[in-house]
Amino acid sequence: MTILYFAGLLVLVAIGFTIGRSRAVAAGRSEHLHSRPNYHGAFVVIGILVPMLAVLAVGLPVAERVTEWQAINAFDPAVLGNDFQKSADLRDIRAVASGQFQGEPSAKLRNAAEVYSLYHSWSANLVLLTGIVFGLIALVLALRSLSGQFRARNHVERFVGGVLFAAACVAVLTTVGILASVLFESLRFFDKVPITEFLFGLQWSPQTAIRADQVGSSGAFGIVPLVTGTLLITIIAMLIAGPVGLFAAIYMSEYASLRFRSIAKPILEILAGIPTVVLGFFAALTVAPTIRSFGEMLGLDVASESALAAGIVMGMMIIPFVSSLSDDVINSVPQSLRDGSYAMGATRSETIKKVVLPAAFSGIVSAMMLAISRAVGETMIVVMAAGLAGNLTFNPLHAVTTFTVQIKTILVGDQEFDSAKTLAAFALGLVLFFFTLALNVIALQIVKRYREQYD
Repeated sequence: MTILYFAGLLVLVAIGFTIGRSRAVAAGRSEHLHSRPNYHGAFVVIGILVPMLAVLAVGLPVAERVTEWQAINAFDPAVLGNDFQKSADLRDIRAVASGQFQGEPSAKLRNAAEVYSLYHSWSANLVLLTGIVFGLIALVLALRSLSGQFRARNHVERFVGGVLFAAACVAVLTTVGILASVLFESLRFFDKVPITEFLFGLQWSPQTAIRADQVGSSGAFGIVPLVTGTLLITIIAMLIAGPVGLFAAIYMSEYASLRFRSIAKPILEILAGIPTVVLGFFAALTVAPTIRSFGEMLGLDVASESALAAGIVMGMMIIPFVSSLSDDVINSVPQSLRDGSYAMGATRSETIKKVVLPAAFSGIVSAMMLAISRAVGETMIVVMAAGLAGNLTFNPLHAVTTFTVQIKTILVGDQEFDSAKTLAAFALGLVLFFFTLALNVIALQIVKRYREQYD
């Protein structure tokens, strides 16, 4: 039905656009047109699209609900109040109706499947017919509105502006909804655990007993070990990605030949496309054992899972973010600035240091902040290379954990969403949200302060 519906929609849209444009062209022979013929056709198209899509968006869910209600009522009206049983019965009814039921269905089940098929077909045809009727009515009304002085362009642009505004609202409301859901669950967590203990506690061990008769820990929810672990791994990653990515960008934009750049840049950016789980395997199976063996040669106590291993591989992962963005920013610096520096007698290295990099400073800072945000949000590499232990340490040779790893660990498997352990994941998400928000605010302030404008 959906295919037929959209086929009918496309036919009406094509007819409406053609007739609307033809009428505008004909009217233009005798009078001055306010809007171009294409705007007249677009106005008719919009007039058809809006009601037909509205009918589809409203009609399909309503038709499905009515069909399900009739089928369940024919099978066993007593399960209407039991959502779990109702879902299971509907699954069997749909399987019988589509011929995919395993075994021999009962007579009641066959009868319910027949009712489901009947109402499904009837409701689908009703939605199709209603949509076509509304589309035809909209076509007639839109064509009656057209004339030489009709402001079709204004209507079309107003509609496009409304669509763009709606898209912007969806993005904003999605962010607000995510923040509200996380905030609501975090407040529930803070009813169980004091916020001071959460923010300033020095131990992280979220294991708790679900029932009073179980033997288990009461839990420790201090996030200071997670903060130190996150910062430690991020600093290690940025110490690798920052210089390497920036120097690579400087070389490719200022020193490399076009042939070398065309080969090297795609190869460098391949790192951004490698799945993080693959990098995690590389960190756990290659980098971590190498660091441990090298540390033992020097007489150092290196854990099998260490912050150093995770930081090194994470730094490799975010090199393309720094290099690619910095390269684009450096290339955007006007050539006239370089030529002026050369005319003053500066060398290439002096020009890069004194002219190009200061001019591109705001963009480079933005690239670094984006890379930091990417490192803070990484999970798989830390899980596989740094471990799950919430150790309060700044030693890169020890095992640590991060916010994202603990969120993933807490929410894996069946959870009881009234326990402090599960609700702690939402509190961690809220802290991580404000951490990344602070990074963005800092980056905006730096960019605003050091932004350079060129003619």
